[in-house]
Amino acid sequence: MRTASLIVLAAASALALGACAPVEEGGGADPTAGAEGGDASLPTLAEGVLTIGTSDPAYEPWVVDNDPTSGEGFESAVAYAVAEELGFAADQVEWVTVTFDQIIAPGAKPFDVAINQVSISDERRENLDFSSSYYDTAQAVVTVEGSAAADAASLADLAALRIGAMVGTTSAQVAEASIAPTTAVQLFNDNDQVKQALTAGLVDAIVVDLPTALYITAAELDGGVLVGQLPAGDSPDQFGLVLDKGSALTADVTAAVDALREDGTLAELEAQWLTDAAGAPVLE
Repeated sequence: MRTASLIVLAAASALALGACAPVEEGGGADPTAGAEGGDASLPTLAEGVLTIGTSDPAYEPWVVDNDPTSGEGFESAVAYAVAEELGFAADQVEWVTVTFDQIIAPGAKPFDVAINQVSISDERRENLDFSSSYYDTAQAVVTVEGSAAADAASLADLAALRIGAMVGTTSAQVAEASIAPTTAVQLFNDNDQVKQALTAGLVDAIVVDLPTALYITAAELDGGVLVGQLPAGDSPDQFGLVLDKGSALTADVTAAVDALREDGTLAELEAQWLTDAAGAPVLE
């Protein structure tokens, strides 16, 4: 049995939105810090302000304590780092609550950028703009002790089992393609429902992205078991910041992400907030 290492211990709490505190070295926040103002030359929704969208609840390790304003958690920290690259101080960042479906739907958005583990795909590019990838990840299979999937050691061991995933996600697509289950992957509206289906015995295993798998097996599931990773192939799942189709900000946001990758910031934040995947073998 392979149980994931604990990423974080805190559970999600109420979301606080609004003007936000900056990120210090190490991912903390300094509410007294600020700047002269945002880059007024950039065509943001509100002059001198960068509006960022994410979901409520937002889960660890992406956002700590469901509070993106803290700068704690991988995506919260990345968002502030991108804002800084664009010339916005933390107190020129505002957060808005949007669902995953609202983020990926066609049409004008109530944010300049959104960060919410949205996988870059050609299909989504038809209606959205993406930055370059700020994180490349794999999908992972999670179950609980005593489940028929608990001792699975290969894709073949999973094929006859009931698999669950969140609708419209790369997790669902990769589960169907990699495992090729004899029964179609069961789809749920969000990852809370996916977990509930697992604990209720409606499915034998679920597929989520690897960092989420590490967290929920350690902190949210009673007897959680990380079965292993699904093969990424030549095209690993990549998360990008989302913008309106044809946004005038896309090139600048992409350049900011590229700069953070090149100077090692993204790698440092990944090391700080996302657990080493050792102990999660790739299933074949």
